[in-house]
Amino acid sequence: MESTGKTIAKNTIFLYFRMLCIMFVSLYTSRVVLNSLGVEDFGIYQTVGGIVVMLSFLNSALSSGSSRFLTFELGKGVTEKLKQTFSTLLLAHIIIAFLLLVLGEPIGLWFLKNYVVIPDEKMSAAQVVFHLSIVTSILNITQVPYSSVIIAHEKLSVYAYVSIAEVLLKLCVAFAVCYATAYKIELYALLITVVQALNVFFYRIFCVRHYEESRFNRRMIKLSILKDVGAFSGWSLFAAVSVPLTNQGTLVLLNNYFSPAVVSARSVALQVNNASNQFISNFRTASNPQIVKRYSTGDLESSKSLLLKSTLFSYYLMLFLALPIYLLAEPLLKVWLVEVPEYSAFFLRWSMIASLFSVFDVSFYTALYAKGRLKENALLSPIISALQFPILYFTFKFCHSPHIVAYANTAVMAIIGCIVKPILICKISNYTIKEVLYVLLHSFLVTLLAVPIPYITSRFINIYTFPGFILQGFICVIFTIISVYFVGLQRICGKL
Repeated sequence: MESTGKTIAKNTIFLYFRMLCIMFVSLYTSRVVLNSLGVEDFGIYQTVGGIVVMLSFLNSALSSGSSRFLTFELGKGVTEKLKQTFSTLLLAHIIIAFLLLVLGEPIGLWFLKNYVVIPDEKMSAAQVVFHLSIVTSILNITQVPYSSVIIAHEKLSVYAYVSIAEVLLKLCVAFAVCYATAYKIELYALLITVVQALNVFFYRIFCVRHYEESRFNRRMIKLSILKDVGAFSGWSLFAAVSVPLTNQGTLVLLNNYFSPAVVSARSVALQVNNASNQFISNFRTASNPQIVKRYSTGDLESSKSLLLKSTLFSYYLMLFLALPIYLLAEPLLKVWLVEVPEYSAFFLRWSMIASLFSVFDVSFYTALYAKGRLKENALLSPIISALQFPILYFTFKFCHSPHIVAYANTAVMAIIGCIVKPILICKISNYTIKEVLYVLLHSFLVTLLAVPIPYITSRFINIYTFPGFILQGFICVIFTIISVYFVGLQRICGKL
């Protein structure tokens, strides 16, 4: 148990380090690329090359299914079934990549020529970018099984270092394009594809050399495994698509009834919320393999205990972020944006509250993930999220206030995280109401103890000055630490 805890802690640190490096290098790279390509070429690349981003949700769903089945079988040891699973998964991803090539090329080119507004003199460059984007997407798709093997083996240090090397290479590409005198956009797209190819090549060599199950063998392919993975990934994909659709649909409603500044304010809040959720996502990536492995070996109680403990830790990590962001929202936005859209601080505060509820949604999902039953969650969660739209529509029609967006989103997150997911894991994964309520109630207890004094001091400290900002942030962190240490950690060690 101790070595497991050390492994999770070490992997979490690697992933946080990876995230911070990628975030800062990517922000700087975007600036360099914009200066290198110019506004017009940069816009063309983002529009046409956006196919890679568009397909990222597909990669996410495929990766989720691959990681679950590989981790599940790895928990039983390196068996014949594990080798069959990898070979079957790799074949499935090769077929998907082939379909993308066969269907994506003609359909994409037709759409590019007929519906995307691009200057005639730039059309040939846009087509080159499109072809290379298809190649990059194919490389990303066929990469998924190998990345899943590394995550299943919990070698996240390799995953972190390779990701950091990748963004540094992309920064080098951005600087290299600065010295090009012609064909800049084509050169940039080509070099990005080369970087991705190097990334794929390294992962495959590493996996083949270190993990015997990652050697493809066509005799190991089993259609029964393909059927199970397909059903699992299908429900995962359905749930994954619903999130961006919900967020985008809300922005469209805001745009129809309010000014673009309100849409910008909501978008800013979503960006900050997505960034803060990455901290929790990294922790779950580090802890989930152990939960699945213990479940696969029949050690159900240990799997349940680790999931409940990791849920509490995830909540405490989010509280460390949410409390100071909530109380320092306005000065934070002014430092970041300079010109802050109206309602930005309001939306940001409520998105932090919603993110605390979403911790339970994401964490309890792991119990269903380990079991391999996603159907009920994939149906219920999007339906509940979609209920926002008629409520928002009629509210906007009769009450001209954008505040209801924040209230509705928070209510949905609370219902899914604190009601729907607990019911599902109790019915499907054999958790008890008592176990789940214990986690929920003690998470809220820590919050109630951590919040009052920082909230009171924020009324008296001038948070718009640098000393006041630092002092208020320090108070938030200190009281969160005190609450977590004396109440939160004691509860984890003493009960679960």
